[in-house]
Amino acid sequence: MEYETPLFFHVMGYAAEADRDVIDMVSGNPDWEPPEALRDGLHEYADLESEYFQYPPSEGLRSLREEIATRRGVGLEQVVVTNGAGEANYLAMARALERDAGSEVILTDPVYSYYPGKTTMLGGEPRYVEAAEDGQLEPSAVREAASEETAAIVVNTPNNPTGAVYPESTVRELVAIAEENDAILVADEVYDHYDLSGTFSSALGVASDHRIITNAFSKSLAITGFRVGYAIFPLHLVDDAKSRHMLVNVAGSAPAQYAVLQALRETGPEYYEANRELLRERVDTFTAALEAAGAEYTRPDGAFYVLARFEGYPGTLANVERLIDEAGVAGMPGEAFGTAREDWLRFALVTPRLEEAADRLAEYFG
Repeated sequence: MEYETPLFFHVMGYAAEADRDVIDMVSGNPDWEPPEALRDGLHEYADLESEYFQYPPSEGLRSLREEIATRRGVGLEQVVVTNGAGEANYLAMARALERDAGSEVILTDPVYSYYPGKTTMLGGEPRYVEAAEDGQLEPSAVREAASEETAAIVVNTPNNPTGAVYPESTVRELVAIAEENDAILVADEVYDHYDLSGTFSSALGVASDHRIITNAFSKSLAITGFRVGYAIFPLHLVDDAKSRHMLVNVAGSAPAQYAVLQALRETGPEYYEANRELLRERVDTFTAALEAAGAEYTRPDGAFYVLARFEGYPGTLANVERLIDEAGVAGMPGEAFGTAREDWLRFALVTPRLEEAADRLAEYFG
């Protein structure tokens, strides 16, 4: 099997080796501070007895799983703490495909570029449903694509790269489609704290044995390097997910989980709202610059990203490299996210140099 290497690695490497100053707008790494309680938790952990430096429970610290279960209104046994949302999605897609209920995985186009690679790695066959121009997913199109061969429907809301936030009606319909076709809806909700529209609806709000929710604290607590995520499984799927998690990872990081738990318990809603407000301001600043440059762009309702299209400048890898070399701004090519937005470029709004990047783009394309 040949594994598909995401273009992220190539673009980041190219930008790092450039002969000029480059502003990174590639990765979704929040540039704001994590909660103070998280740092306190790490310091506290360092002073614990040496027994705490050994293997934690494979499925995650019980206290953290209890906190997640309480917050999400699910049973403790349904929660598996994972190595970020990446492993949570891997486990969810694996369980969907292991049921011998089909081999197709329905993905959106544009698509978060790690989903197709996971699909093929797990022996599945991707089938794409194109999103609308505003990034919304039309349930009727998903229903038309679904069949007895559908093992999973994988969606991300708030969405990377489009910034769309699916309304409750869409989420309910997606769960219903999964049920009708004996498939599993895998709902990746890692950007749930960055809903700028107030319309986010979790798939947990729909009672069903045909949906798995994945999430992480990477974005919400600004700690992408900690790799603490989780998945919430139906009871009939959770045991084998725990076994696969143990075989792949043994266990996650105990200090990181401990610190996350401390942050969850001691961080109030004002922390999250302040970060959303910062993001709203950045959306305004960046889209104003794109408008000045004559670009077409999407205004996100959630997540960290803006898609932009410049006339005569399609979103190819070659043009991304050219933009790095000539403008000093690194974005992602639209072709990395499927075929529906190949002419577009994607920019992550998580850099303190966003205004400088906007000026560079406005000057380059203006």
